[in-house]
Amino acid sequence: MSALTKAKGFKKSKSGTYLSMAATAFGAVGAAKQIKKARAENDTLRLVDAVVTAAGIVTGLALLYRELKRLGDDDVLLG
Repeated sequence: MSALTKAKGFKKSKSGTYLSMAATAFGAVGAAKQIKKARAENDTLRLVDAVVTAAGIVTGLALLYRELKRLGDDDVLLG
C-alpha cells in the first residue's frame, strides 16, 4: 500500500476520526465565547445563533463518535 493510498484513507481511520473530533470540539470554544458575549450584550438573536451553533457541534461530535464505534477493528491505517 503506497503512502498516497494511506493518506487518502486517513479520514476513514481511527486517527482521522479522533482528529476530526478534536477539531469539532475546538469549535465549542468559539461557541462558548459567542454565548458569553451575547449574554453580556443581552443580544437574543446572537444568543440563539450561538445555541444553534453549539447544537451543531454536539451533533457533529455524536456522528463522529458513531463513526468511531463503527470503525472498530477495520482501521485503514493498521491494515
